[in-house]
Amino acid sequence: MYAEERQQAMAQLVTEQGRLSVAAIAERFDVTTETVRRDLSVLERMGLLRRVHGGAVPASSLAVIESGLGERDQANTAQKELVAKAALEQLPPPGGTVLLDAGSTTARLASLLPRDHRLTVITHAVPIAARLAVHPQIELHLLPGRVRTTTQAAVGADTVTALHHLRVDVAFLGTNGITVEHGLSTPDHDEAAAKRAMVGAARRVVCLTDASKVGTEAAIRFATLDEIDVVVTDGGVGPADREAFEAAGPEVVVA
Repeated sequence: MYAEERQQAMAQLVTEQGRLSVAAIAERFDVTTETVRRDLSVLERMGLLRRVHGGAVPASSLAVIESGLGERDQANTAQKELVAKAALEQLPPPGGTVLLDAGSTTARLASLLPRDHRLTVITHAVPIAARLAVHPQIELHLLPGRVRTTTQAAVGADTVTALHHLRVDVAFLGTNGITVEHGLSTPDHDEAAAKRAMVGAARRVVCLTDASKVGTEAAIRFATLDEIDVVVTDGGVGPADREAFEAAGPEVVVA
């Protein structure tokens, strides 16, 4: 089957079934998940479907799809745990300052912070702040702003202004999608503005993302790959994607 024929069949299958995972598509067409992700990106650019976490839905299903924090926390849990553990290697020395973005993987990182590693942690995520409030070695700062229900994170002008006054050692960011062409992206304008300000506030920027988001492009870019120092992901990332990311700038750490 030629690539064009396979892609046409994929688009038809997604339209008929409403939602399909990358793994299911790969099994159906006997190709690698890396090939499926490339095909889905082509089909999304053609407007024939829309990529979501781990798969695709018909283009007509929703103009913008953004999962709530609870739903995302239940997806790819094993991979997110591995990514969070690997990200511990990116912490600054004791006494350093970090920014923690909202998200299910960054929340796992917060839970894993060592009890004997003194840090100043700044976050806009209410669940992360709640986890760290009782940590004996954390000096915690919660950013101001309007708290979004979807992500339980503070966003808006007050959040961005506060971030513009900061300079931290490391920012740990999540993302809804990551590609070489579009960079790191998210569906919401206010979330993107906060993330963009976090990138600007950090000496070193580390992106935490499970491999299901590789090849996905959300509507609004908040960083290009050359603005990211390290991408920490899991073994589901294909060698071609890894090489392409590293050629664009960041070190890629596979958990």
